[in-house]
Amino acid sequence: MPSLRAPCPAGVCTCEREAVLADPAADARALLLNRQEEQRLLERLENVASVADLQRLQQRLQEQLGIRLDIEPGPGEVRSARGMLIELQPRPGLCRKLKQSIPAAVRRGLNQRPEILIALLNASDLLRDT
Repeated sequence: MPSLRAPCPAGVCTCEREAVLADPAADARALLLNRQEEQRLLERLENVASVADLQRLQQRLQEQLGIRLDIEPGPGEVRSARGMLIELQPRPGLCRKLKQSIPAAVRRGLNQRPEILIALLNASDLLRDT
């Protein structure tokens, strides 16, 4: 059996790790993202090569860990990756730190490759008149 994520300090996180482990019907796939795998994932998100690559990563997160990563333009004017809404859908077993580190890694990747950001905006039809 693969190693599970180490427990968070008591009272610090809202991941509900113990409740997920105690319930045999609960989906505990998010707990499979241990510290080593998390670092690999963050590195991969920061070094994304294309929109297709980013979409494959989103699909693999959903399939393998049950984690849904949404990336869409924010409500205001989008001039950089900071204007994008990048968030993980809430689910039991998803650590508070992961909810912050994964979107931050995606933003770093979009900042490194602005052509991916532009392609995402084009896919949302925001640049159709320019």
